[in-house]
Amino acid sequence: MEERRKIGRVAFDANCVIVDRDTLTKIYGKVKNISPLGMAITVESSEPSILGKDIIVVAETLIMYADVVREDEEPDGKRTVALNARKFTNEVLEYLFEHIALDEDKETL
Repeated sequence: MEERRKIGRVAFDANCVIVDRDTLTKIYGKVKNISPLGMAITVESSEPSILGKDIIVVAETLIMYADVVREDEEPDGKRTVALNARKFTNEVLEYLFEHIALDEDKETL
């Protein structure tokens, strides 16, 4: 039987920030496209390589935990970063909730 469903990428024009979980380095970029299994983001070529890194991406109303699986140089001097989504673990969710809150919010709790 032929599978009728396809998981394709769709355009998603949004600014984003990529955070390397190991170093907490932040890289700002622009989302090119997205699917339930991953996304592609354009970053400046001057940004450090994050190939093989464990990252968290925040783009407007979306948070994705992912692995960087490919980086391709573009003719315009930018680089496209391809991500594969990972399932959130309890450890990663705790990390997010601890680091999302503002210091002001912590004082009122």
